[in-house]
Amino acid sequence: MPSDLLEISDLIVDYDVATLQPRPVSRSAVVARLMANGQRSAARLVQRLPASNDTLDVEACNLALLRSHIELQRLSEEFLQADRIRGVLLPLLQALREAGVKPPLRVVDVGCGLGYAVRSLAAHGRLGRDVEIIGCDMNVTLIENARRLAEEESLSCELKVANAFQLEQPGHVFISTGVLHHFRGNDLNAFFAGQRQGHAFVHYDIQHSVLSPWGSWMFHQARMREPLARHDGVVSARRAHPTETLLTAARLATGFTCASLDGARNLLGAVLRPMTATLGARAELWDPLLRHLGPLRARLGPAR
Repeated sequence: MPSDLLEISDLIVDYDVATLQPRPVSRSAVVARLMANGQRSAARLVQRLPASNDTLDVEACNLALLRSHIELQRLSEEFLQADRIRGVLLPLLQALREAGVKPPLRVVDVGCGLGYAVRSLAAHGRLGRDVEIIGCDMNVTLIENARRLAEEESLSCELKVANAFQLEQPGHVFISTGVLHHFRGNDLNAFFAGQRQGHAFVHYDIQHSVLSPWGSWMFHQARMREPLARHDGVVSARRAHPTETLLTAARLATGFTCASLDGARNLLGAVLRPMTATLGARAELWDPLLRHLGPLRARLGPAR
């Protein structure tokens, strides 16, 4: 089986990046691509999705994605992901304030899905009254449900059907969780290049390790029920980028000073810290950031 496996969620929906409008997806084309990649079980899952004249039913696909993201939220809760993000955001925001960046300071979650990180930070992050928290995703179904959840708690945050790199008011800090492994090659470079408009970024993803796929499989079998979530969760771990790949792409695309946070230095580290962050900031912000990181500074890798 090839090492560069495909995720079902990347194939069953497609959007025009300029207009954000969904484009029709051929079920037989997706099945054929998965079969050619040696992913027969994934092909069977897609074959069972409703289609009309071979065009996948957009609503059915979006509902499958919604169920998967509901289960993914459980993973984020158990991994205390919002706390991880907050721990890095607080010193980053303080560095921005010291540098004289005019408020409001905009934190933009790229590919926010159901907006778990955005909603958690809005509810418990205590980032400051000068901070705006914005979640962006191209999937209308996910954003509509994210907005409903935020409204139920009267949270002060924005959730937009939008390209995070084309907002009217650009973000100062870009964040994401479980997004980086979806991009390869030029697409990964373009992802980072879109953030040159900002001042910093913190992108968490699965730790690249021989143990990660096994741990992911056990967790998803025990905790997940949606077939798409089970499949893509394990594939995500196998697609996770090595630290060097991410740092090289980020540095070349943005010119920022970059480093990894919580990168595994041995197998025990991969077990204890299943998520790692790619952290970047403009050069003039790096020293102030280091001063405010506190104990987290010891978990930071070499800067590039």
